[in-house]
Amino acid sequence: MIKRFLICFVVGGMGLMAACSNKQQKQNQQEKTRDSVATVNVIFDTDMGPDYDDVGAITLLHYYENQGKANILATMASTKYPRVAAVLNVLNTYFKKPDIPIGVPKGDALTTADWQHWSDTLVAKYPHKIKSNDEAPDAVKLYRKILSVQPDSSVTIITVGFFNNIADLLKSKADEYSPLTGPQLIEKKVIKMVSMAGKFPSGREFNVDEQPAASKYVFENFNKPIIFSGYEIGAKIFTGLPLINPKEIKNSPVQDVFRISIPMADEDSIGRKSWDQTAVLVGVNGHEPYYKLQQGTIKVTDGGENSWVKNNGNHYYLIEKQSPKEVEKLINDMMMYQPK
Repeated sequence: MIKRFLICFVVGGMGLMAACSNKQQKQNQQEKTRDSVATVNVIFDTDMGPDYDDVGAITLLHYYENQGKANILATMASTKYPRVAAVLNVLNTYFKKPDIPIGVPKGDALTTADWQHWSDTLVAKYPHKIKSNDEAPDAVKLYRKILSVQPDSSVTIITVGFFNNIADLLKSKADEYSPLTGPQLIEKKVIKMVSMAGKFPSGREFNVDEQPAASKYVFENFNKPIIFSGYEIGAKIFTGLPLINPKEIKNSPVQDVFRISIPMADEDSIGRKSWDQTAVLVGVNGHEPYYKLQQGTIKVTDGGENSWVKNNGNHYYLIEKQSPKEVEKLINDMMMYQPK
């Protein structure tokens, strides 16, 4: 802990000295709190493909792990296009964590891939051990295996894709990994879920809209707190431009993804909207000082539109507290992270 020394000039007597002393005690307590923040155990669930902010999000997560703030328990795909397991393995390998478990849904899941074809470049150019989805375990089985051995109330799930894995986990029964059902396992092991999903206070958002039945099931049956980073949060944060030009960054799959993708859409000329990164930011750091929380309950129609009921529910959505430009700079800086 860095010691700070407060010099108090006693102009108004003992009252001022007491105020200075209280201020010093408050600073020391704040430093003690920062120094003792526990590492966040994270299961990262991503659709890694239809958009490329997922690549920025997993970069932030590895940055936090390098800083000792996060412990990545697994990276789960919520899609099953043929390259998704290999792409996740490419990125984990690049960040010097090739053995992070990867799960892929074996049941019903979308197969939507990246239209810019950056995933082809990553698989062709960078080393990876997992070559196909068949080499990765079923996502729900992997969820159950990992959760079963974690300390109670210790796991944060961060989702930046679809909710099919979480829905299937909630429907799962006792197995070789745990005698608990899915809801019981979540209740025992998970502390919260942070999701890039929804549009608030109402509207449509891709991750919910593409799989409304799974989304609706999760929001109605997941009994731990869910914090939503809605469409409106990431839509004001543009990242990636500082990443694509620096010559000191070499042989980086993250740089390649943004270098390939940004020029392919006029709307990305000032950077890609950064929905998924905000979920990782809040999942690891917490919502303060960037955002406030609105408590209530999300409702999803069969058609995929979401609305909000303000009550004492276990759902929360982010409301801007700091300027999006401040968060944008923070995310851009972290996306420059290169493993040594």
